[in-house]
Amino acid sequence: NNFKGIHWEPDPAQITDGEDDFESGNSTSKLFERSRIKALAEERENVQKKTFTKWLNAHLNQDGIKIDDLYIDLRDGKTLLKLLEALTGERLPRPTKGKMRIHCLENVDKALGFLTEQCVHLENLGAHDIVDGNGRLTLGLLWTVILRFQIQDVVVDRPDGAMTETRQAKDALLLWCQMKTAGYNNVNVRNFTTSWRDGLAFNALIHKHRPDLIDYNTLSKAQPVENLQNAFQVAEDRLGLAQLLDPEDVNVEHPDEKSVMTYVVTYYHYFSKVKEETVQAKRLKKVLAEAEHSDDLIAQYEKLTSDLLDWIEQTIELLNDRTLANSVSGVQAQLQSFSNYRTVEKPPKFTEKGNLEIQLFTIQQKMRANNQRPYFPKEEKMVSEINKAWERLEKAEHAREIALRDELIRQEKLEQLAARFDRKAGMRETWLAENQRLVSQDNFGHDLPAVEAATKKHEAIETDIFAYEERVNAVVRVAAELESENYRDTDRILARKDNVLRLWEQLLDLLRARRMRLDLTLQVHKIYQEILYVLDWIEELTQRLQSEEYGRHLMGVDDLIEKHALLESDIQVLGDRVQAICTAAQAFIDGEFPDEIGDYRPTEPGEVEERSLILREAYEQLRLRAIERQDRLDESRALWMFMWEMEEAEQWVKEMDQLMSSPDLGHDIPSAQLLLGKHRATEDEISARRNLLQEQIVKGEQLAAENNMGSDDILSRIEYMNGQWDQLVDRAAARKARLLQALDYHRFLADCDETDAWLAEMQRLCENDDTGNNEQSVQSLQRKHEDLQEEIRNYKAEIDSLHSLADGLNEADRDSPTTKQRLESIDDKYEKLLKQAATRKQRLDDALAMHRLFNGADQLEAWIREKKRLLASMLPSEEIEELEVVKHRFDGFEQELKANAERVAEIDDTGNHLQSVNHPNSEEIRERQDDLKAQWNELADLVDDRRDRINNAYDYNTYNIECRETANWIKEKCQLVESTDELGNDLGGIMQLQRRLQHLNTDMAAIEARLQHLDEQCEKLENVRPDEAEKLRAERDKLKDLWKELSEMREERRERLEESSELQKFLQDLDHFQIWLSNTQTTVATEDIPKDLAEAEKLLTQHQNLKQEIKGYEEEFASLMSYGRRVTEGQTDAQYMFLSQRLNALEEDWNALQHMWDVKHTQLSQSLSLQIFMRDAVQCDVLLSSQENFLSKQDTPTSVEHAELLIKQCENFITSMKANDDKLATLDDNGQRLLSEEEHFAKEKIQQKVDSIRRRRSSNLERAEERLAQLRALLRLQHLRQDMDDLAEWIEDRRLVAEDESFKDSKNITSRYNRHKTFEREIEANKERLETIRKTAEQLVAEQPEFAEPVQTEVSELAAKWAELEEQVKQKGEKLLEANRETIFNNTAQDVNVWMEKLISQMVVDEEEVVTLTDVDICLKGIEDQERQMEERQRQLEDMTEHKEKLKEQHPDKEEVFEKTHLSLQQTFVKLRDPMSKKKDELVRRKRIQQLFRDIEDEKMWAEEKLALTRSGDVLSAEVDNHRPRMEDTVAQAKELISQGVPQAEQYQRGIDDLLDLWRQLEDTLKDREHRLEDSESDQQWLEDAREAETWMGEQELYLMPEETRARDEQAANNAMKKHEQVERAVEAYADEIRNLGGRARDLIDAEHPESERIAQAQNRLDRLYATLKELCAEKRAWLQEQLKLYQLQREILDLEAWIQERTIVAQSNDLGKDFDHCVLLRERFREFAKETEAIGTERVAAANQFVDSLIDQGHRSSAEIAEWKDRVNEAWADLLELMDTRTQLLTAAHAFHRFLSDCHDVLDRIEEKELSIPEDVGKDAKSADAYTRKHATFEHDLKTLEAAVHGVERDADDLLPAYSGDKEQLIRDKRDEALPTGAGLHLMMHAEMAKRGKMNSHDLEMTPSNATVIFKWVYQFARDAAVAEGWLLAQEPHLNSRHVGDSLEETLALIRQKAFRRSRSASKRCNARLPSSCASRTNQEARAAARSRGRRLPGRPQPTCSEFQQVLPQQMIAATLL
Repeated sequence: NNFKGIHWEPDPAQITDGEDDFESGNSTSKLFERSRIKALAEERENVQKKTFTKWLNAHLNQDGIKIDDLYIDLRDGKTLLKLLEALTGERLPRPTKGKMRIHCLENVDKALGFLTEQCVHLENLGAHDIVDGNGRLTLGLLWTVILRFQIQDVVVDRPDGAMTETRQAKDALLLWCQMKTAGYNNVNVRNFTTSWRDGLAFNALIHKHRPDLIDYNTLSKAQPVENLQNAFQVAEDRLGLAQLLDPEDVNVEHPDEKSVMTYVVTYYHYFSKVKEETVQAKRLKKVLAEAEHSDDLIAQYEKLTSDLLDWIEQTIELLNDRTLANSVSGVQAQLQSFSNYRTVEKPPKFTEKGNLEIQLFTIQQKMRANNQRPYFPKEEKMVSEINKAWERLEKAEHAREIALRDELIRQEKLEQLAARFDRKAGMRETWLAENQRLVSQDNFGHDLPAVEAATKKHEAIETDIFAYEERVNAVVRVAAELESENYRDTDRILARKDNVLRLWEQLLDLLRARRMRLDLTLQVHKIYQEILYVLDWIEELTQRLQSEEYGRHLMGVDDLIEKHALLESDIQVLGDRVQAICTAAQAFIDGEFPDEIGDYRPTEPGEVEERSLILREAYEQLRLRAIERQDRLDESRALWMFMWEMEEAEQWVKEMDQLMSSPDLGHDIPSAQLLLGKHRATEDEISARRNLLQEQIVKGEQLAAENNMGSDDILSRIEYMNGQWDQLVDRAAARKARLLQALDYHRFLADCDETDAWLAEMQRLCENDDTGNNEQSVQSLQRKHEDLQEEIRNYKAEIDSLHSLADGLNEADRDSPTTKQRLESIDDKYEKLLKQAATRKQRLDDALAMHRLFNGADQLEAWIREKKRLLASMLPSEEIEELEVVKHRFDGFEQELKANAERVAEIDDTGNHLQSVNHPNSEEIRERQDDLKAQWNELADLVDDRRDRINNAYDYNTYNIECRETANWIKEKCQLVESTDELGNDLGGIMQLQRRLQHLNTDMAAIEARLQHLDEQCEKLENVRPDEAEKLRAERDKLKDLWKELSEMREERRERLEESSELQKFLQDLDHFQIWLSNTQTTVATEDIPKDLAEAEKLLTQHQNLKQEIKGYEEEFASLMSYGRRVTEGQTDAQYMFLSQRLNALEEDWNALQHMWDVKHTQLSQSLSLQIFMRDAVQCDVLLSSQENFLSKQDTPTSVEHAELLIKQCENFITSMKANDDKLATLDDNGQRLLSEEEHFAKEKIQQKVDSIRRRRSSNLERAEERLAQLRALLRLQHLRQDMDDLAEWIEDRRLVAEDESFKDSKNITSRYNRHKTFEREIEANKERLETIRKTAEQLVAEQPEFAEPVQTEVSELAAKWAELEEQVKQKGEKLLEANRETIFNNTAQDVNVWMEKLISQMVVDEEEVVTLTDVDICLKGIEDQERQMEERQRQLEDMTEHKEKLKEQHPDKEEVFEKTHLSLQQTFVKLRDPMSKKKDELVRRKRIQQLFRDIEDEKMWAEEKLALTRSGDVLSAEVDNHRPRMEDTVAQAKELISQGVPQAEQYQRGIDDLLDLWRQLEDTLKDREHRLEDSESDQQWLEDAREAETWMGEQELYLMPEETRARDEQAANNAMKKHEQVERAVEAYADEIRNLGGRARDLIDAEHPESERIAQAQNRLDRLYATLKELCAEKRAWLQEQLKLYQLQREILDLEAWIQERTIVAQSNDLGKDFDHCVLLRERFREFAKETEAIGTERVAAANQFVDSLIDQGHRSSAEIAEWKDRVNEAWADLLELMDTRTQLLTAAHAFHRFLSDCHDVLDRIEEKELSIPEDVGKDAKSADAYTRKHATFEHDLKTLEAAVHGVERDADDLLPAYSGDKEQLIRDKRDEALPTGAGLHLMMHAEMAKRGKMNSHDLEMTPSNATVIFKWVYQFARDAAVAEGWLLAQEPHLNSRHVGDSLEETLALIRQKAFRRSRSASKRCNARLPSSCASRTNQEARAAARSRGRRLPGRPQPTCSEFQQVLPQQMIAATLL
């Protein structure tokens, strides 16, 4: 284990080749063997060739090189050089050009020389071998390259994680493969041949790193080809690894080792690279954890806020509910509920609001403490919003209180309002009856004045009555108010109101009838008077209509019309009056009168009819005269109106003509846009005016056609206005064209200005020479420059658009010098800007690579120096403790060494790459690489030396210690064995001995393994330390002697054990096994059917665990059966036979258990699969339901966008359906699998569900496809309609153009004809649109016949419009050519001729004018314009050909003229083409020369500019290097032109020389600047690292600062402690960084660096900061520990308080039992509860107090709060004890109370039983009488016992009454009183029975003194009992007279449950039934006597004395005699 693998001297690779020599011979076997071996060698060579060819292609693919034949393509050496460059990243010598053998040998020698420099040993290999195509040597060379550059330095992680080691080539790669494939089935990588044949190893490598790509468990060793193909395909497709091998190459008996290694190493390099990319994920995880914690806190606050706001809103809603009770008592109850809300519900929420404010403050403080931006809640959840909501709650509460109190007042007022209603209703009923009599009389008169007087009198009566309506309404309003206020007696109020309204309606009906009669009379008299007045008015109007004046101008006519309108309005009014009169009279003529007037008639019908006829005739004559005059006035007004409109139109046309002639075109964009907007408004106004004028002209023509007065003037005016209008239209079009051209030019200039400004800004940014002074600054500059380059590239589109804008200008603006100069300037600036950006990017890239390399090298060198000092201090010690510390430090150092080896390799690769790309600082980079390698090798050698010394010392000390420990261990076991001598031979002793020996066997196995280990260690140490060999062997021999002694003692005890207790042990095991078997059978026999998936999984898991338990007992069962059969075999003793039967039963039970388990397992498995299926089925049902819901929506698209949206939704839906098909298919497969199982208990249910899912699935899919097809058809329809609408709109626009008849004007006929031809070409070009629409429509109709009717109709209409348009265009063209063809021909010929003459004059290139590049560009653009003009003229000549033929037919005499003109033009046109082409070629040549000259000048300017900037330190060498190719290209082009002999060759040569001289100066300046920058790099790097260290320690110090608030809870405190521990570990680990900085600082100070003082100060500051950081860590740990203990105590306190609260709730229970038995049960339970509570509570409270006292004694910061917790807990505990005492007393009292009630119930039941046992029969003879007498004596004896019970009840009642009051006191009294009178009544019935018994002997009764005494006693007793009965009756009278039935259900039930009265009443009835009537008549007196005997007086009656009672004795005697 050394570090040779990471040294930089590569081990030589041994390349062996050749073939095995075979013995020569002529035998057939030897020949076959030789041929077989040769074939195998060739096969292996072919495999290697194919593999190496693919490997070469994979590495050379990026260079575009492909190898077809390995032996041939490597012969020239070029490919070999490319391969080595690709593998090493170094720049190799350029290959020699040429294909001769010498060239190939030279190239191969270069490659082999490079390999030799890389310490690659090449044996027996020369360049000629490769050039000659030697296959074996070529393959050997490639294998050497692969071994050296691909396999040699494979880094392998050891499985134990101790360190990373580097092995050589094949061993390292093999170890890596073994480690990665360890644990995979059927994979055992032992070599690179046979271990890979089955393909599992390749799949295992991929699965180890990417388990998501391969399902390894599905692979089979029996399918090697499939396995290989799978691994190769996945590696190529998913990992990007080229497939170097084919399955048939590996699936052979002995695969080629080199080919396999070549392919496997590609896996290693790929997965090693992936492993390095996981570092960033860990950092991100930490950041996310912090953010998640903050989010949890915020979510908790927002949830509490939302809950509180929701409660507030709900409460406000409840408080705003104004549904109140409709009675005073109900409102009072609601007031009481509102009071409860204020005192009970609201206060906790107020507390919660305050807690929310505290919690928000806590969250913000915590986030600030964690360096997070404080959380501020959303506006709706801020504390202010909560306060506002609380204010609204207060307002709602206040409003609720006011509403309740107002409602109470309202209910009281309603009672007063009802009384007032009754009073007013009576008054109104009296008044209405009197007025009904008044309006029943009729007396009107016979003329109009008399009728009017009667009317006024009636109106006075109406006024009085209607005035009284308000009073009636007042009654109605009072009733309505009572009804609206929901008055309780609303029905009575409404009935009284309806009566008043009924009387009022009757009065109004009488009043209306009288009014109708009076109105009819008045109306007929008014009709007569109105007829006379209207006839006079008609006569006056007739005279005014006879005038002959019609007006002489418009105003005069309007005046007359207005006057006539007034007359007509008068006539209309007069007609209305006539009609009204006639209508009114018609009613009297027809005799149609209302039924209300009865037989009353105001006049005769004939008189009214005569007067009406006269009136109608007069009015009809007047109306005819008015119509005649209106017609004449209208005719006159139409004439003068037309004249006025024409004058107004003429004036407007003149104003517009002046406006169109304005020369103002604007001086900038805003002014031009303003003028254009005004012009467009003017055009709109002209268009509107045109329609108006046309309407006016049409009106004039109609007037002329109607022979109106002034027809000639009308026609002349129309002709004049048409001419003026055409002139205005032409001028408007010309002005619009001028305005548009001006606006385009202004826009072009503005865009040029903006582009110039942008280019200047970008050039300033690209010329910045700042390349950064460290890696971070360079990276920042790179990012900025990338954004800048992207912006520059994107701006190319803006410049192109600027050129396009210039091309669109008119000819004058486009050809102006300003336009051309601006464009050329912008193009030059942009090209220059691109070059500057590329140069600056290259400079930044070079600077960044160099900074990264030097930083890494500095860090590694400092680390190496520090580690050398560390290794120097690692000296082995003789003390084991110190040696372990040194070894631990060394192990950690090796881990760090492994990590830094990778960094060294990375730095070396980076340096090689920079040198290969010719970095400006390549030499310095190479020096840094060499220094770093040398230092690293020294460190590796030192590490190897230190490791050997430390390991030897450690092994020696460890060996001595282990020897001593092992000797002591063996001695302990010897003592243990000796202690077994004391054990007896009974079963217990033998069992104990057996257990000890079992433990001893285990320990001895461990001791034996340790002895073997010590033997190995001894042999190793003897070789390492020969001077200590004797001592080591002595220790080993001593251990062997002790081991031998222990082994002998164990064998002796084992023999003793075998002699005893084997049978006893068997019986004991048999009992235990039977118990287990019985319990297990019970468990398996349970029939639990799972109800859901979780339960099914749980039951199956439990059942599987039971199977494992059963399997665990299998061995024990077999052992028991074997031993038992052996013991019982051949035995005839009863015990042995019984044991045999027991074993048989045990075997049956065991087999039964196996069968039961299988059955239960099948059932549970089916249940689990069913539950899984049903769960998936429910999910699928939900999915299908959602699909059906979507498909049920049928939206019809109304546009293309709507249709596309619906199609997209449908397609997304179908996509989601297909995505979910897997889930449905899986469900279906699962269902089929379950159905295929035999005897599945839910087969029918599964089949139904599967069928349902299938049916719905297929239905949804079909519906979705149908819907999609329908929507696509509708989309096509909408597209078609949109196209048709667009085309129809286009046709309509062109139709308006075609209808324009301005062509009739002969002015400018040629231009109009040209425009018309353009219009025709446009029509022809768009005809294809119609055909496309027609084809689309036909295709759509064929596919969707339902669209046929609307589509065909619309297409037909469109085709008709198109045909109409074509016809209009054709007619217009024919009309245009009809009279103007010759003019058009001549004008076109003249225009073409003029254009060609002008073009001929421009053909000659003026050498003086075309001098600069700008002049050349201008000329080229002119040539392009001329070419476009030629195309246009070509089309005109083609049109002239057609005109010529037509003109020949029309003018035969001019045929020669036309032919000659046309031919001349064509010949001239053809001659123009060739000169124009030559002129263009000449201009292109001149442009190239001018452009090159300009490029040379630009390069010189750039070099001078950069030279000046370089001297100031603002230019990077990378920028210069990037610009070099452009300079060289310019120089090459110039030299090429010079070689061609251009006239300016000497000038070009001077420019080239000047440019090269400037470049040499620039390069020298850059080199000087680079040397200066290198000098200041080291100090800046140290200062940067120091700043980073200060920043890191500052961040940690901020975290470690004491916090004002503690953690939220115990979990947060634990998390804070864990986080702090991480910080502590980070701080401890950062000590190495501080020491590293200190070492570097000392090196800089020792080297007397210019910044030494500053570095020393910074280092001191770092040391102080680190010391402070350590102190803060300790303080923060102590503070966090206090918090953690505080939260632990808080948790304990809260748990204890919760426990006390639970017990308190039980102790506070008010349940004292419903009856005696329930009370006894509660009492017993509470006794147990109190005992348990007191025992547990005392212990927990004491523990809490002890914890509190310990924290207070330690001086905890929250001691005051802790003391409060302690007091609170103790108080709660004391309160609980007090509550338990109180409840104990309450239960005792309740026990006595319920016992009393139970006793009363028992007494009453016994009394009732005795009552029923008294017989009615008194006996028929002496014998029966004697029997009854004896029964009666027994009955009396029972009564005495019952009497004692009654007295006991009375005593109990007397004891309970002082302790109770209220209802319970009354209940006790009632029960007592119920029991006592019932007992008295029983005595009374007993005496009555005695009287019956005396009836038997009444005929023998004599009035002797003794008999008298007996009768006297009986009577006295009877009287006493009767008095008691009377007293009881009087006591029950209040109950019978009371009307109270209870205010609630509970109270009513309590009254019903009082059965005492009913029971006593029944007893009294039975008693009275048995008493004679005379006895009943004396009941009152006897009751009084009984009352006196009990010391109570009856009210209202005196109490008789004993003497008085004796005075009435004779009466009692009479009663007795009667009995």
